[in-house]
Amino acid sequence: MIAIIDYGAGNLFSVKNALDFLGFESVISSEKGQLAEAEKLILPGVGAFPDAMGKLESAGLIDTIINMSEKKPLLGICLGMQILFEWGYEFEKTRGLGLIAGKVERINAPGLKIPHMGWSDVRRAAECPLAAGVSEGDRLYFVHSYKAVTDMENISLYTEYGDLIPGLVFKGNVFGCQFHPEKSGGIGLRILKNFGELT
Repeated sequence: MIAIIDYGAGNLFSVKNALDFLGFESVISSEKGQLAEAEKLILPGVGAFPDAMGKLESAGLIDTIINMSEKKPLLGICLGMQILFEWGYEFEKTRGLGLIAGKVERINAPGLKIPHMGWSDVRRAAECPLAAGVSEGDRLYFVHSYKAVTDMENISLYTEYGDLIPGLVFKGNVFGCQFHPEKSGGIGLRILKNFGELT
């Protein structure tokens, strides 16, 4: 069972539809009991970093997510990936979950439109089980104005948009996709399948 964490800041149903298509049993929930029973967790997110952290705090889920990430795989998607890091600088400096070392800051891409939106080629960096079957030049769908800044050892896939943009990050049981795997066609589904098959 995969639990999709509902804290009022996520594109929940498109993720669930993708998991259903892949044949994985999943539930959308904010109940700590259901999250504890799940084998894996997905943390989606749409919006701004401070708002997401505020909603997690209001739901009483920050410590729950941190503690569970030590025992089971956790996948953050888009804003859900960004809040895995230590600090965010969207509007104001905000503490994140601190599960991966690094910060989130506005994309520096002079002459290019922000947000970075659309299909982008990815390159491979550090090996990660979620990137199995993904090749150099495969295209994934991004929609974001902020990017993670972290050590290359935490980056499995990246793209370039006036700057290096981490696409798939990881540390231990914790994974994050800046792109939307549920909107990225066959390659995105492969990444979700790889996550669902983690043991």
